[in-house]
Amino acid sequence: MASSALSNLMLAIHEKKTTSVDLYRPLRNYITFTYSEREAQLLEDDLETLNQLRSDVERAPDPSPAARRDLLVSYYKSLCLVETRFPISPEKHHVNAVSFLWHDTFKQKQKSTQQNIHLEKAAVLFNLAATYSQIGLGHDRTTVDGRRQASHAFIGAAGAFAYLRDNESTKASIGQSSTTVDLSVECVGMLERLMLAQAQECVFENTIAKGSTPGVSAKISRQVGIYYEEALAALTASPLKDHFEKGWISHVQLKAALFYSEACYRYGMELHEKEEIAEEIARLRSGASRLAEAKKSSRGAPAQLIEAMSKLEASINCNLDRAVKENDRVYLMRVPSPASLSPLPTFSMVKPMNMSEILDASKEKMFAILVPDSSAKALSRYTEMLDDVIRTQAERLQQASELTRVRLKEMDLPDSILAVDGHSTLPVDLREDVEAVQISGGPASLEAELQQLRDLKRVNQELLVHTEELLQKEAAEDAQFRSQFGTRWTRPQSSTLTKNLQDRLNRFAANLKQAGESDVKIERSVRENSALMSILDRRPIESAIPTLAKPMMSLDATEDAIVGTLKQSLRQLENLGAQRAGLEDMLKEMKRKDDILPKLMTITGSYEDMFRKEISKYDHICEDISQNIEVQEQLLRQIQAQNEEFSAVFNLEDYKASREKCYKQIEAAISKYREIKENVNEGLKFYVTLQDAITNVKQQCSDFVMTRSIQCREMIEDVQRQMSGLSFQDRRNSGPYPSVHQPTATSSPPPQETHNPSHPHPQAPYYRPAEQLSRPGYSIPPYGPPPPYHAPQGQAPHGQAPQSYAPQAPQPYPPQAPQQQQPFPSWQQQQGSYYDPQGQQPRPPYTSPNPYLHPPQPQPPHQGGGYYRQ
Repeated sequence: MASSALSNLMLAIHEKKTTSVDLYRPLRNYITFTYSEREAQLLEDDLETLNQLRSDVERAPDPSPAARRDLLVSYYKSLCLVETRFPISPEKHHVNAVSFLWHDTFKQKQKSTQQNIHLEKAAVLFNLAATYSQIGLGHDRTTVDGRRQASHAFIGAAGAFAYLRDNESTKASIGQSSTTVDLSVECVGMLERLMLAQAQECVFENTIAKGSTPGVSAKISRQVGIYYEEALAALTASPLKDHFEKGWISHVQLKAALFYSEACYRYGMELHEKEEIAEEIARLRSGASRLAEAKKSSRGAPAQLIEAMSKLEASINCNLDRAVKENDRVYLMRVPSPASLSPLPTFSMVKPMNMSEILDASKEKMFAILVPDSSAKALSRYTEMLDDVIRTQAERLQQASELTRVRLKEMDLPDSILAVDGHSTLPVDLREDVEAVQISGGPASLEAELQQLRDLKRVNQELLVHTEELLQKEAAEDAQFRSQFGTRWTRPQSSTLTKNLQDRLNRFAANLKQAGESDVKIERSVRENSALMSILDRRPIESAIPTLAKPMMSLDATEDAIVGTLKQSLRQLENLGAQRAGLEDMLKEMKRKDDILPKLMTITGSYEDMFRKEISKYDHICEDISQNIEVQEQLLRQIQAQNEEFSAVFNLEDYKASREKCYKQIEAAISKYREIKENVNEGLKFYVTLQDAITNVKQQCSDFVMTRSIQCREMIEDVQRQMSGLSFQDRRNSGPYPSVHQPTATSSPPPQETHNPSHPHPQAPYYRPAEQLSRPGYSIPPYGPPPPYHAPQGQAPHGQAPQSYAPQAPQPYPPQAPQQQQPFPSWQQQQGSYYDPQGQQPRPPYTSPNPYLHPPQPQPPHQGGGYYRQ
């Protein structure tokens, strides 16, 4: 069926007509009389806005249907606010000067007048749905996008009609006088079906345009026909059968037949592909018969619709003739009667739009300040009563859920049932600990960290060897020159100047040795506990938990039945829990929607009677809660009996013991892993700290060696001059250099080393070294195996400054005034965190308590203490 053939064959609804109504003056008078002139003045803008909206609704429809739709939505929200604050009725103290008159949209002579806001709201909703239908009819339905937009508009129309049917139609029919037929529940229900049919029809046309399979097209087409058939059934029944023109009934009837036959035609194509020729013939005959019957009542129908039916009939007859010939010649199947065929499959692609959010007036600010005192107090009292009911029932639900949790925990359910299926679980805390271990790398990562310890130890050893070689080389050179020049070599011996440095290097060597012993302990602990900790590398960790196996010997083989009944009972218990959650949500939702303010503003009798009546709305939910709790008690007793049988058959106690043993093994593995991990981290920290300290001392040694080298060159020159006879007798008293062997009385004595802490080094330096070099990293070249370390021969006592590194020699030339600055600042004066003038140095973390760690906790018997702690 060509989609263009039916592109204009859809229906739109005209709006209802009304007469002018002045809302401003009656509502303002009510505010002034009931409240005060002040409130009336404050609400002037709201009253004028409301009156203007009503005037705009009275006018002819806006040229833009979308603007008209927005106007009707705004006015409906305003009416919702008016309803809760202004009682419009013929009664004396109500707003009794307002009457609403609306004509029937299908029979203009029929009209309804009510002093009731429900008629006004129902009429506005009807016009909103009509506007949506006009928007849908206005789209270009010859294109895919146009048909999609038209379908959405028809869905909106169906949603507005459905909202009218569910909320306002009945209210508008109760009270003073009956409403017009177009606002009846039957009429708006029929219009909802009609709009859904047209929306589904747009979807069907797009389906054909996209080239969908015959089977899909048949399902969508059949649903179009069903919607039209439902609309036709309402049109031909009271009170609508005499209310609509025959053209309406003929249009809907032909559309219903057309899309039923279309579904038969498309479904027949799918059957032909499957070579189900007999059913294809029956379906095609059924479609052709329906078309022929519909044509009999097509008088006055649009020519386009008749043409579309004729084309479809020709297509059906063509396929039918082909199928009959193939069946007579090839298949020879018996053709079933149409009555024996199953209903055609359907697929609905549309549903009414949800208008609750679109028409929600809770966020509107109009008349927000207008709430009667008596109504506010009564509403507060009712809210307290309702809150008490909700709170009591919520507590009962929570207690029932907690009871279920405790009872199941006592019976070890559902964990034991899950264990039968191999789905064991860990306790939450234990699982979190395992996940933390696995995230940190797990036991498998310890070997890499141990290798890092070895690398750092090697780097420290190489750095220490290099530093000692510097001092040994300098001492060897000094000894060589001392042997060569004898008493002329007046410089202090290297060993007297490097004692503190050598002591520190010896202590570093001792620390390295002790650290190596700790590393060995760690590696031994890793090897010894690798089997224990290997469980932590299982992924998922639940795979390490033993499963609950069926008994090896069984006489009656009832294990599966026992497990099945217990599972079924647990599922029933779970359903009861879900039902309780639903009941609690239902209570809260009922409370949220329970707005009795409009009733409170119109009631003239006792508030208490009204409260009892309103609270009784919640009785059925309270009864459902009581029944739920009672059924749960019975089910828990049943589960307890079933679990006892299950425990006896599956030897549950032995399984629990093995499971607890597994839990303890995991806990022990975690504890041992953390212990080793902590010790490894302490070792890494120690080696990094020691490397910084050795680097610091190495820099001091380098500065010392460089200074001694400069002094050595100058002294060699001086000695050589003396030995060459360049020192004359007349220069003994005036020359800047006194004789090395015979100092005169006028020459100043050589400065002596002093322990005065304020001037430890009075002699001026020969060389000012550069700033501290950067700390060497892991790229230090190897210097061979470390030499044997000697025990320190002495250590400066605490509180006493270390000996000066300045040589005990006569003043150098030319004479210089003593300076306050100490010589060799970079290797004597630098006071870093690793150089202590009191002779102290950083001790490794494992030989002294670490202030940044918690005190060691008592360890289980299978665990050892920390290797980097005392």
